[in-house]
Amino acid sequence: MSVAAPAPADPSDLPADPPAEAVSPARVRRRWPGHVLFAMVAVALAVYVTNGLWADPHAKALARNVGDQAFFEWLLGYGVYVLSHGADPFFTDLLNTPVGVNLAANTSITVYIVLFSPLTFLLGPQVSFVTILTLNLAGGAFAFYWFCLRHLTSRRAAAAVAGLFFGFAPGFISHANGHLNWSAGWVAPVVLWWVLKLREKGRWLRNGIVLGLLVAVGFSIAAEGLFFTALASGVFLIAWASARTTRAEARAALPTVLAGLGVTAVVAGSLLAYPLYMHFDGPQSFSGTGFNQRHYVEDVAAYFSYSGRSWAAWAGLGSDHLAPNPTEETSFFGLPMLMLVVAGLVLLWQRSDAGRRVTLRALIIVAATFMVISWGPRLQIFEHETQIPLPYAALAHLPLFDSALPLRFSLVVVGVFGLVLALLADRLLTDAELSSSVQTSFAAAFAVALVPLVPLPLLTFERAPEPRFIADGTWKRYVAEGAALSSLPFANTASPDAQRWQAYTMARGGRQFPTPDGYFLGPGGDNGTGRIGAPWRRTDWLLLRAARYGEILTVTNDDRAHAREDLAYWNVQAVFLADRVTGSAGPDFRSALEITARELLGPPERVQDVLVWRIRPGVDPVDRIQ
Repeated sequence: MSVAAPAPADPSDLPADPPAEAVSPARVRRRWPGHVLFAMVAVALAVYVTNGLWADPHAKALARNVGDQAFFEWLLGYGVYVLSHGADPFFTDLLNTPVGVNLAANTSITVYIVLFSPLTFLLGPQVSFVTILTLNLAGGAFAFYWFCLRHLTSRRAAAAVAGLFFGFAPGFISHANGHLNWSAGWVAPVVLWWVLKLREKGRWLRNGIVLGLLVAVGFSIAAEGLFFTALASGVFLIAWASARTTRAEARAALPTVLAGLGVTAVVAGSLLAYPLYMHFDGPQSFSGTGFNQRHYVEDVAAYFSYSGRSWAAWAGLGSDHLAPNPTEETSFFGLPMLMLVVAGLVLLWQRSDAGRRVTLRALIIVAATFMVISWGPRLQIFEHETQIPLPYAALAHLPLFDSALPLRFSLVVVGVFGLVLALLADRLLTDAELSSSVQTSFAAAFAVALVPLVPLPLLTFERAPEPRFIADGTWKRYVAEGAALSSLPFANTASPDAQRWQAYTMARGGRQFPTPDGYFLGPGGDNGTGRIGAPWRRTDWLLLRAARYGEILTVTNDDRAHAREDLAYWNVQAVFLADRVTGSAGPDFRSALEITARELLGPPERVQDVLVWRIRPGVDPVDRIQ
C-alpha cells in the first residue's frame, strides 16, 4: 500500500500499491491520453527552457557555465571512443596526459555516454548534450507526476501540478546550466517508487532486482543525487515506521523489505564493484571534493527569495546574489511558496486520520532535516556567515558527506514540497466538505506561489566554432601516434576549447590525440583532498594570464626553459591557436594570447584557420639571445 494512505487494521489484507482505480485495464487505457498530454507539456517546457541551445547546438554555449558544458560534451565524445576502442569508461589518459583522469571519481554519466553514443557519432556531442538536458528536465517532471499518481493521488491534475513544480523547480533550472547529472531529477522519483514497492509480498526478488538495476543506473548518472535519495528514504522510512500508528504495519513488512534490499545490494554491488573500486581507490582518486564546502552553503534567505532565471526575476524580484554562482540556486522557493506549503500542511493535518498524519509528520521531518543540512557547517543569512555552528560541521568529515556540497541537499526539500503540493491539490479536488472560500483561497495561493517560479530560458552566447584544422583531420599530419596536441590556452574550466576539440574528434571515431590539463576533479588539493583540474605549471599560468586577463608579460629564457620542461612532460608535438578562443563569459583575449605565444614559442605557420607551432619535445622552445 501507499505510505500516504491511512493505516489499516490488518495490513496483510490490503494490496501493496494503490490507487484502486488503476486495477481496471480499461481505465488504465483511458488514462493514457492524459499521460501522453502531460509528457508533451513537459517536453515543450523543457524545449522552451533550452531553446537557446537548440537554436544552434554547435555554436551556442551556456553563458553561465561553459566549463561544465564542455566537460559533459567531452564525456559524450569519450563514450564513442569507449565503444569503438574498447577503452575503460572509468579512467582515461587522453585527458590530463600523461597521468590521466579518474572518471569514476568525476561525474562520468556512463549510462548516458553509452546510450547516446549513436546520436553523438551522427550529430556530435553538442546535439547529444542539449538532447539529454532537455529530456532530463522533462523526465524529472514526468517521473514525479507518475510517482504521485502511483502513491499519493488518483487526480491527474494534482499530480501534474506537483510534477511541473518538481521538474522545473528553480534548483533544477539552475543546475540545467551545464549539469547533466543534477538536472536528471527523474532518478529520485523512479528509485523511490521501487523503494516503496519493496514491501510487496511475494515480489521481493523481482523488486530487489529492479531496484538494484536502478541504483546502478542512478550511480552512473548522479551518484551524489542517489546518495541524497538514499538518505531521504532512510529518514522518511524511519520516521514513518517508528510511529505508534504504523509500527505494526512496518514490522509486518520488514522481512519482505529486508529480503528485497538484500537482492538490491547483490545486484547493485555486482554491477558497481569496479566503478566503486575506481572511485575510492583507483588511480588518480582522492578524498573530499575540490570545492569549498563553507562557500557552497544555502543562505537561509535564499529559501524566501527568487532565482535569477524565473518570472519573478524578470519582474525585478530576483535575488540570485544569495547563491555562490548561477548553477547553485537550489532552493529559491519564494515566500508565497513557503506560506502555501505551511498552510497546506496545517489543512492536511486537520483533515487527515492518524495514518495520513504519520506520513505528513515524516515528510516534515525530512524537509526540516535536509533544510538544516543545506545550511552547511555555519549559519549564513543574507550573505553573512555567523558563528552559529550547525549539524553539517559534524557531518562534513564523514565519508560521502565530505564529497558533497551542503546547499545541494535543499533539492530534497524540492521533492518534499512537490509531495505536499500533490497531497494538498488532491484534498482540494476531492474533499466535498471544504467550503468554496477555502478552495478559492488555496487556488489563488497556488497561483501566487507557482507563477513567479515559472522559469526563463537558459542564457547562451556564441562560442568559438570548431577549427577546420580539427574537423578535417589536418592535425594528424602534425603529431605522431600517441603524441599530445592542444590548442592555446591549455584546457581549464575558464578556457575549455582544447577539451572541446578533443571531444569532437573522439566523437568521430578513428585515431585520437592526448591533450594536457583539462577541466575535471583530481588529486592535489589540501590535505589529500581533490582539486579542480591539474596542478598548475608555469606555462599554464603564463598563457592563461594572457588569454583570460589580456596581460602581456615579458617572456624570458627562464619562461622558455619551463615551457620546454612542461611540453616535454606532456609529450606535446604541436600546439595551435584558433581565430577565436572561448572564455568563461565570452571570447578570451586572443591577441594577447598570440603575442605571448609568439614570444614564447617563436613564429607559427598558418594552416587553414589556425596558427600552428611544431614542438620538438625537450628542444622547443629554444632560448633567444637577450
